[in-house]
Amino acid sequence: MDNGLCLRFLRPYLFQPAPARTAAYARFFSVSLCSRVRARYSRGSDPRSISCSRNIHVSASKRAASVNSGKPKVQTVDAFVRQVIVDLRVHKLKGYNALHYPRLGDRPNRMTISDFREKYRDEASTPAQEVVTLEGRVMSVRRSASKLIFITIASEYQQVQTMISLSQLATPQPTLEQFKEALHPFLRGDIISVTGTAVRTHSGELSLAAINLPTILSPGLAPLPEELTDRETMILNRHVDLLVNRRTSDILRLRSYIIKGLRDFFHEKDFLEVQTPILADCASGAIARPFTTSSVELPRKEIALRIAPELWLKRLVVGGNDKVFEIGPAFRNEGIDQTHNPEFTMCEFYSAYYNLSDLISVTEDLITCLLRHTNDLVGTKLESLEKPNIKLPEGKWKQVEFIPALEEILGFKFPDLSQPDALPKLTELLDGRLDIDQGSEPTLAKVLDDMAGKFLEPACQEEPVFIIHHPACMAPLSKSFICPKTSQLVSARAELFIGGREIANMYEEENDPFEQRRKFELQLESRNQPESAAAAVGDKNPAEVDESYVQALEIGLPPTGGWGCGVDRLVMLFSGAPRISDVLSFGNLRNVTAIRHASKSP
Repeated sequence: MDNGLCLRFLRPYLFQPAPARTAAYARFFSVSLCSRVRARYSRGSDPRSISCSRNIHVSASKRAASVNSGKPKVQTVDAFVRQVIVDLRVHKLKGYNALHYPRLGDRPNRMTISDFREKYRDEASTPAQEVVTLEGRVMSVRRSASKLIFITIASEYQQVQTMISLSQLATPQPTLEQFKEALHPFLRGDIISVTGTAVRTHSGELSLAAINLPTILSPGLAPLPEELTDRETMILNRHVDLLVNRRTSDILRLRSYIIKGLRDFFHEKDFLEVQTPILADCASGAIARPFTTSSVELPRKEIALRIAPELWLKRLVVGGNDKVFEIGPAFRNEGIDQTHNPEFTMCEFYSAYYNLSDLISVTEDLITCLLRHTNDLVGTKLESLEKPNIKLPEGKWKQVEFIPALEEILGFKFPDLSQPDALPKLTELLDGRLDIDQGSEPTLAKVLDDMAGKFLEPACQEEPVFIIHHPACMAPLSKSFICPKTSQLVSARAELFIGGREIANMYEEENDPFEQRRKFELQLESRNQPESAAAAVGDKNPAEVDESYVQALEIGLPPTGGWGCGVDRLVMLFSGAPRISDVLSFGNLRNVTAIRHASKSP
């Protein structure tokens, strides 16, 4: 079989998961093709005669018709077949003397595509006399006539059409055969440079009329698909996904805008941005299992990756920095699901002299600001995204008190949650209405958290809701007080839920060193119980009270409000992404660890 016919046979299967029978045919013909190619190479054949690459002198409409004849567009490629295609492409580029990766020289007339489109957006501005150079990735190549080729290039999320006409090239003009040969190697995916002037076509489309033949700056060796919808392929080839699917890149761009929006918001309120340690001898600031590692400089000491920056930030407040915030990574050695990933990004701020009402008010302002900003972006720069389906109240947002709301839903009054027998009494009152893990002895805080997840959080779908005044055992770093409604010891804490998901957590920080030590000891006692859930999973949080933090409190922490949110969840909220992996550059931990393995698969 002729090589060109062989590849035309394979082409429909190059980018989609092929069924077993089709895959068998693909492997058979790829082996046949590979041996044929090697034989032809050995005979010193002219690589330009190998018709393995897409010929640009085939019209786009005809090509689309042949590819779309009742079959899905190609998406994935078998590793062996892919290598054959790359080898053929390399050989052909060498034959055309086009396999080069040149350095960029001085280009005084260089212009970005976005600047080009902005400068010549008015029809009156074209045709122009100014000669400019545009650079970008080839997204399509089509032939209009034997002497006229249109190449669409993209850069900085914008595209522009370039028009290469033999009659408009500067002297000395190439011959028709030289023109065809020079443009023949160009394929979708190549990165090129084109010099010309701004014009408009008969249809009014802004274009760059080339005065010189375009130059390949970085040839694309592997094929770039026109569509990519298979989720596994998208995750394992995120660089291709970003090139093909605009929504993927727009979500990452929105993430950048949201992080910038957070920074701008806090800077305008005179907060100091800081970076606190990621590696330390213990992980504190939350209840979670940390990742541990070691250091060649400290071989006998176990090092933990931080699970939260909280205690570091509060030390800075003790040090006289009344308003601080940090945006950075945190790591928790826990499970992966649609909203959780072991590596995630947090934003936390701490402000001296903020109470819970101040924290709630700031949160309302921040979410409103970010929503407004997102709506503006979706209408202008991020056109592949839809505006968030979020309705914010005109006045103050709804607040639900933790214990009174649960008592009303469940129809019974809670026992005194400060007493040692609170858990068995509460379990008896629940009478099987909550699934409690029987494999390990649950803690009171875990049972209460599960109750909120089952009975309170689902009611937060219609509008934003602050769940406030959690039982004190659920927030050991928060100040606590006796609730006048229930006479229970509760924390000065609030959680914001939007669309049924937790978005932010905030509370008045415990600044009494005696009370903080007592809460640490209670937390430690609960975690060290042999049958506790924490012990069952091998929780490696510090097995002692963090005396260094208690001693910092002895210097004096002003009454302080603290706030934290997951940046990834914020991006999910405003982009409409259903999975946390969609808002991470390369997916979740499972995806990241599979990328290299997938590239080695036969």
